[in-house]
Amino acid sequence: MQLLGHSKRLILLAEDDIDDQELLENAIEEIDPTWQLVCIPNGRKFVKYLESIGEEELPALMILDFNIPELTGVEVVKELNDQGRFRDVPKIIWSTSTSPIFKAMSIELGVKDYITKPSDLASFLTTARYMLSFVKP
Repeated sequence: MQLLGHSKRLILLAEDDIDDQELLENAIEEIDPTWQLVCIPNGRKFVKYLESIGEEELPALMILDFNIPELTGVEVVKELNDQGRFRDVPKIIWSTSTSPIFKAMSIELGVKDYITKPSDLASFLTTARYMLSFVKP
């Protein structure tokens, strides 16, 4: 996947599960092929990538797995909250866990929502549509 100099609208995904990456990418592509989903499978690298890009390259949406290597999705959001330039980019945490504690922790940090990962293909489309609803037109 292309990173810097992307020509499509960008969604940045922090996800280390290849299946979840592909399912979400396919769902978003089916809904609206003008989106480009770029996946970074590690929380620390996700933050470093964001810090390396200019304002004009900021993603329209960030989707973060709750449990990714090096920095969890929540830890990434905490770091990004300390940097004002990411404030207006909607962030979503998703996870296989239905823990109300994880959800409350995520929402408290200002993410748009905490979503439980879908368990079937059809639900990925519904979830992707919901995620895209947080993007400014």
